[in-house]
Amino acid sequence: MSLKGKSLIEPLNFTVAEMDELFNEAERIIANPRDYAEACKGYLLATLFYEPSTRTRFSFEAAMLRLGGQIIGFSEPNSSAVSKGESIADTIRTVECYADVAVMRHPKEGSAMVAAMSSDFPVINAGDGGHHHPTQTLTDLLTIRLRHGNFNNLTVGMCGDLKFGRTVHSLIRALLRYTGVRFVLISPDELKVPDYVREELKGANFTETQDLTAVMPELDVLYMTRVQRERFFNEEDYVRLKDRYILDMDKLQNAKESLMVLHPLPRVNEIAVEVDDDPRAVYFQQAKNGMYVRMALIMAVLGVKV
Repeated sequence: MSLKGKSLIEPLNFTVAEMDELFNEAERIIANPRDYAEACKGYLLATLFYEPSTRTRFSFEAAMLRLGGQIIGFSEPNSSAVSKGESIADTIRTVECYADVAVMRHPKEGSAMVAAMSSDFPVINAGDGGHHHPTQTLTDLLTIRLRHGNFNNLTVGMCGDLKFGRTVHSLIRALLRYTGVRFVLISPDELKVPDYVREELKGANFTETQDLTAVMPELDVLYMTRVQRERFFNEEDYVRLKDRYILDMDKLQNAKESLMVLHPLPRVNEIAVEVDDDPRAVYFQQAKNGMYVRMALIMAVLGVKV
């Protein structure tokens, strides 16, 4: 199989077999990172970030640099021709003249698809509004696989902002392709999963609750999310909901020893700092895994092998 030249806009763009091969490559990189130091020498990655980002942008840039490639791009739109009204289609066509692959984050749903349809080189979606974040999904899946070995028959709790949380939407879509996965969706009524995600969950094993403590003993994976201030139109609603769920050591008392706590980061108050030293907290390792799986992804879409 080959992913050369292929864009990644949402998790189902790649088959389960293709994703498994990416994870295999990521694990080879983890084991022998120096073997990949010049894998992408002579290639150029464009990072087009219309929204603020730390982990996603840094991990892509670190991934390309560790592969021996180079980077161009912008970290906020006012530093580009976007501030003059240039369309996404024109921007990506211009960038295609200079780079071999582009990574784009944008606040509007569907923006990455527009970019991919307007170009002939690989476009990687680094988050489009509240829609999808497929490379975070690759990061999440690799982290789960490294701990549990596979994805089958896991009980996965997702807690917090399930309405606007694009990382949640992408991870649900990806996990639905595996056998026996049970979802426990933990959120207030105002932040439940949107209708299109609920439609995809039809026929799947899922429950909804507002009580994190009650379901904690059942979970193999707990995916915490922050309530995203930037997605709210009403400040009062944000203030009312932002601290609804806070994971602390008291809540972890009844959790499995094998539980893994994930978070796409950044966190605000939803995970107490005291949890960081618990061996079940893997969110910083998760962030590091993101660099490795993005190294594998960049190599794959460029058709590079070591």
